[in-house]
Amino acid sequence: MDLFEKQWASYRAVVEHDLMEHRALAAATAESLDAWLARRPASSAAPRLVDLGCGDLALLAPLLRRLPLRSYTGLDLTPAVLPLAEAALGPVPYPTDWQQGELLAWATSERTTEPVQILHSAFAVHHLSDEQKAAFLGAARRRIASDGLLLWGDVFREPGESLDDYRQRYRQRIRRDWGELTRQQQDQVIDHLCTFDMPAERGRIEAEAAAAGWQWIWLWQGQHRAEALAMLLPV
Repeated sequence: MDLFEKQWASYRAVVEHDLMEHRALAAATAESLDAWLARRPASSAAPRLVDLGCGDLALLAPLLRRLPLRSYTGLDLTPAVLPLAEAALGPVPYPTDWQQGELLAWATSERTTEPVQILHSAFAVHHLSDEQKAAFLGAARRRIASDGLLLWGDVFREPGESLDDYRQRYRQRIRRDWGELTRQQQDQVIDHLCTFDMPAERGRIEAEAAAAGWQWIWLWQGQHRAEALAMLLPV
């Protein structure tokens, strides 16, 4: 079994056992998109959706199949997940585009494209540094349509919580509560957490979003003071 398969097996175990509240996040995402679509004027054109860090779409595919989209773009850094996402989505009545790439590079691209009505990202932006997150917010603001929205589901630090304290708190949660995973799988998740995860501190990211021209609205909060969903609207 290669490295991707081992790590993917651990990731799938986390999702299948709902250890990071993926189900509640997916439900909150569906509810917020349904409400946003219901508020749009009937004369509005169908929205374009860009999914930054789409993964395998295991939980989001049912929502995407019923949304009245003009197009869907799924982007992920790991090329091996894109065929899985395409298979999970299946046939849909709108064009799809599958791209291997990094979300900050997509946001900051100088390519001239139509404004996007829906930007979505789940458990991906926290891999960016604080400076990169600020750059992402500014670049995404330039890519979004005036009536669009950014749905950002992710892990976040508590106000005033340091990155070291967050990682320690999350490590303790994994060891205490994630008994469905083997010790090796827990080790893999913790290694990823300590190497790649840099969740935003809530107060700082709200301020940076406002400076970039976004209104920040919390839509859902998980029960562990980490997972959450925010809606950002251009102002």
